[in-house]
Amino acid sequence: MKAYIHNHPKFKRLLHWFIMSPVRTRPRWYVRMLQFFYVKRGAGSVIYRSVRRDLVPFRKCAIGPRSVVESFAVLNNAVGDLFIGNNSRIGISNTIIGPVTIGNKVNIGQNVLISGLNHGYEDVTKAIADQGVSTAPVTIADDVWIGGNVVILAGITIGEHAVIGAGSVVTKDVPPYSVVVGNPAKIVKKYDFNLNAWIKP
Repeated sequence: MKAYIHNHPKFKRLLHWFIMSPVRTRPRWYVRMLQFFYVKRGAGSVIYRSVRRDLVPFRKCAIGPRSVVESFAVLNNAVGDLFIGNNSRIGISNTIIGPVTIGNKVNIGQNVLISGLNHGYEDVTKAIADQGVSTAPVTIADDVWIGGNVVILAGITIGEHAVIGAGSVVTKDVPPYSVVVGNPAKIVKKYDFNLNAWIKP
C-alpha cells in the first residue's frame, strides 16, 4: 500500500487532504477521534486534556510508561515520528514537532520548543511559505533536564545527564554530562569522572 501511495502522487495528495486540513494544518476531527488506535501509550502515561495532539496515523507516535505531557503542550508528528521514553515529563506549553526522540527520565520545563522541522528560505524569488520544509531528527538522551523557554533546533543531539539552562537556544550538539547556557548555548560546566566533580571547560 505504501508503495502504491508513493507511486501515485494524485492519490497521495487526496489521501493527505482527507487526513489533514490544508488550512488548519492539523488532522481533521474524525482522524483525531481515532488516535487511541494509532498513538502508542505506555501504562500510567498521562496526556492532559488541553494538549493539542496534531498526531497523524501515517507517522509513529509513542509515549512510554508513566510519562506526562502537561497542559497546553503541542505534539506534532506530521513531518516526523515522535517518541517519548519512560518516566519523562513534557512541561506546560511545550511544542514538540517531529522527528524527535526523547529518552527516559527527561524533565522539560515550561514553554520549550523542540523542532525537527525547518522551512526553506534560500530562493529569494519565492515566498518562504512556498519553499517547503526539511527535517533533521532531534535526539534527547536519558536523564536530561531542560529549563524553561529553551529552543532546540533541528538536527540536535543532547547527551545523557546534560542540563540546558533556562532561555537557551541550542544550535549545536550537547555532550553528555555537561551544562550549557545562553544564545547560542555554550558549555559552562562538564563532569570529570577522574576528579568526580563538575568543572569549567
